[in-house]
Amino acid sequence: MNLIQEFIDYKQSIGDRTALYKSVVDVFNIQRALYPGSHIDIMPSFVIPNVIYMDSFKGTIKFFKDMELIRQYVEKHKTYKGDSEIVFIAGDYNLKYDIDPVDLIISQYAGFVGQATKVYLKDGGILLCNDSHGDATLAYCDPDYEFVGVVNSSNVINTENLEQYFKFARSRAIDVDKVIQTKKGLKYKIKADNYIFRKKCS
Repeated sequence: MNLIQEFIDYKQSIGDRTALYKSVVDVFNIQRALYPGSHIDIMPSFVIPNVIYMDSFKGTIKFFKDMELIRQYVEKHKTYKGDSEIVFIAGDYNLKYDIDPVDLIISQYAGFVGQATKVYLKDGGILLCNDSHGDATLAYCDPDYEFVGVVNSSNVINTENLEQYFKFARSRAIDVDKVIQTKKGLKYKIKADNYIFRKKCS
């Protein structure tokens, strides 16, 4: 299958996330991002000049082998001026890498990305994640992160009334161990499509 067609088919299957990423970029002035467990979602490069993709899946590694074709496609679709910088790391995000601090870490359906890779996030940097595998819950319970916003289905960021999130219908504590064991998000009374956390200064 043609490389670009593979991406187009993938985008159709997961939905176009470009507006999601752009909303975060516009509010938090993102210039450099890390996307662990990215698969072939290259949509961040449409709105972010410098993106590091990371995945150990064989299909993803094969996809990123033709980096020049990917760059050409991104150049046609990017919304910023200047060149795009795209890097791919073929490996498990739980391992250690030599990566300079980034403004944003993207976590989409790939496990506990926010925990494993926060070392690469600069102080004040942003973690964008969902809670499909409990990554948002772990970030919410992590003293290294501050819960600063949610993104709704229309890709609008809301930074108000955040106290209503991560609450159960009946008051009880969050069982972090359960989340780690099951790798699933919990059934909260109110949920968001995506959550935004800021890394606190060390």
